[in-house]
Amino acid sequence: GQGAAAYLDQEAVIAIARQTGATAVHPGYGFLSENAGFAARCAAAGLTFVGPSSEVLGLFGDKISARRLAESIEVPVVPGTSRPTTLDEARAFANRYGAVMLKAIAGGGGRGMRAVRSPDEIDEAFERCGSEARQAFGNGDLYVEKLLPAARHIEVQIVGDGTGGVCHLWERDCTVQRRHQKLIEIAPGPMLEAGLRDRLLEVAVKLARHVRYAGLGTFEFLVRGDEFWFMEANPRLQVEHTITEEITGVDLVQTQIRIALGARLTDVGLVSPPPVEGFAIQARVNL
Repeated sequence: GQGAAAYLDQEAVIAIARQTGATAVHPGYGFLSENAGFAARCAAAGLTFVGPSSEVLGLFGDKISARRLAESIEVPVVPGTSRPTTLDEARAFANRYGAVMLKAIAGGGGRGMRAVRSPDEIDEAFERCGSEARQAFGNGDLYVEKLLPAARHIEVQIVGDGTGGVCHLWERDCTVQRRHQKLIEIAPGPMLEAGLRDRLLEVAVKLARHVRYAGLGTFEFLVRGDEFWFMEANPRLQVEHTITEEITGVDLVQTQIRIALGARLTDVGLVSPPPVEGFAIQARVNL
């Protein structure tokens, strides 16, 4: 009864939780699911936030801090800048590498991103990308990465229990995209060489274990040939979680809730990755 955006009103959500006697808040996979401030408000109100800690949300919600974390533990990252980048710096980077990708530090969902295939286009793209990021996220800061053509986009699903226990649930291929928004997801990733897959999964687990990750998360990589680079992490349940459920038989939402209420990986039967059965595909319609 409070309008279409009532679910974004943090105080209203917490007030309703108190009125109904709820003990936990599940933020879904939308706007509040990666909001570190909301997670902290829930904790202050005595409510369990079903997701990572506010500290981990803050770390991965800022793509620059996520890059720095990966670099600090020797995880390969796409060549790029590791701080809010000025137009002059972006122009110099484009002159060095040619084709680049501008990205909003606080971005997501394909917004605040723009491919720049010639240094001549950098000025206009920088202004548009920053403006879009300010409107969408309230933060117009950008960074720049080398554009890697013909790379596959592979994301690894992990689950952690907050004590350092982490298990992967294999990967999804989300290479087929339009305007940087995913259209087709396939689990597991087809035609991934076994050794490369093992290294990808190992790195994703390493990243999650380093921050004592709690709950579900997805670590995203670009893959080309036998090389891969970390891009970013989504510290939440994702829309495409259902195809991972199909190939593993694991109810991810139930697992997420049980961990938020104190269960360990041993309690939810995920001491080791579950066997994979078949393939599952999700197709989306993006307007």
